Amino acid sequence: QRGIVKISPSLCILDLYSWLCMSLLFSTLWGQATPQCPDSCHCAWETATVLCSDAGLREIPEGIPPETVSLHLERNYIRNIPESAFSHLVHLRDLYLSHNRIDSLSSGALRHLGPDLRLLDLSHNQLRQASREEFGSTRAKTRLYHNPWHCDCTLQELMETLNLEPETVNGIICESSVRGEHTGQPLVKLLDSGVNFCSLQRKTTDVAMLVTMFVWFFMVIVYVVYYVRQNQAEARRHLEYLKSLPSPRKTPTETDTLSTGF
Repeated sequence: QRGIVKISPSLCILDLYSWLCMSLLFSTLWGQATPQCPDSCHCAWETATVLCSDAGLREIPEGIPPETVSLHLERNYIRNIPESAFSHLVHLRDLYLSHNRIDSLSSGALRHLGPDLRLLDLSHNQLRQASREEFGSTRAKTRLYHNPWHCDCTLQELMETLNLEPETVNGIICESSVRGEHTGQPLVKLLDSGVNFCSLQRKTTDVAMLVTMFVWFFMVIVYVVYYVRQNQAEARRHLEYLKSLPSPRKTPTETDTLSTGF
């Protein structure tokens, strides 16, 4: 009948094949354009937030998207932060590392964090010591409370460099110290009261140097005395040996020669 268009089966198969190819190509391109979320984490792409909290992690996960703005790693079992862990996160603004087991920071571990970083949370960990080299030049608001800090000159210099969160700064307690009477007290209050751990360290170093010099000088004197006494004893033994030797006697030939001469 007129108006009815017949469609060849081979044409339908060709169109279906083309549609499948286009779909596969689109899916491949979409997968390449969409960043991958690390294992055990949840990613909210609309806010560039990576949520890895309570994931049972023991180290910083690999494959964190470089577009990440907010990274949550709290309440895990992380012990150490490698030097290059966050070097590719140039847009990072908030870094949450609280409630882990972090007891050490690699040299320069936080140095690569970009200037956009606003918050750095390292509270509720196992940090005892840290230095300016590990934090770099970050000006982010920093949380360091509830760590078993050992208060010394290095920690004092770090506190004077960082932008500590005012609401939590009194929670930075000296669990141990170069001087026992400072144990259990807030570091900030000690510094405000005039305690200077750097001057204490210099005094301790000076005393140690004086003691070392005294011990060295004493050992030199003991060695000299011992050396002199050994030489004296050796000289006495040699003199006694010479005295014990028999005196030389003149032979008859020598006596006759002397008599003939007279």
